[in-house]
Amino acid sequence: MTADSLRLFDEKIRQEKGVLYIAGFDEAGRGPLAGPVSCAGVLLPPDYDNPLINDSKKLTDHQRRMLFEEIKEKAIAYHVELVPVETIDKINILEADRLGMEIALNQIQKKNRVDFLITDYMKLHTKIETLSIPKGDSTSLSVAAASILAKVTRDDYMIEMDKKYPQYDFKHNKGYGTKKHLEALERYGYVPGVHRLSFEPVREVALGIKQLSLF
Repeated sequence: MTADSLRLFDEKIRQEKGVLYIAGFDEAGRGPLAGPVSCAGVLLPPDYDNPLINDSKKLTDHQRRMLFEEIKEKAIAYHVELVPVETIDKINILEADRLGMEIALNQIQKKNRVDFLITDYMKLHTKIETLSIPKGDSTSLSVAAASILAKVTRDDYMIEMDKKYPQYDFKHNKGYGTKKHLEALERYGYVPGVHRLSFEPVREVALGIKQLSLF
């Protein structure tokens, strides 16, 4: 869909459902071996439009960061929740994703009424009417905006982790299982609190009791 189609999609929901305040939700980092899952919710003004907003994966890093600042400035309310690896390992990635979005929703509701939700294929525990659609970040302006907030926030977290643990190349792989990352896991072991122990091949390294020891 084109960027203009994303805005029209949300506007059609407003007209058909007779609602005003639509909040969009998306996540970043469901698949990586390391780092938190980033869950974002955004409540945009009903008349807001920016033709550059799209699925974060379709944008350059520069475009995402430029839009990241504008969305935060223009949004009626927004919240990004980084759900830590300990929670992911305890309740699984799907439930961690759901938990993060529900926390984001609760924070947004403290600032403004929410009439309707659109999520990227995620069912939330809420009485608010929700449209859960696949590829929501390529369909809805609100979800696309949330995807940008989630992506940039998580990328920045992994860049900080790269400064602490440069051997894993987190700056470039963002925690995904690239060849360099997998080789570092085998050589140095896993980083407690950074790597997801419930994810293979981190689990295999963990079963071998191989933790990173820098000192």
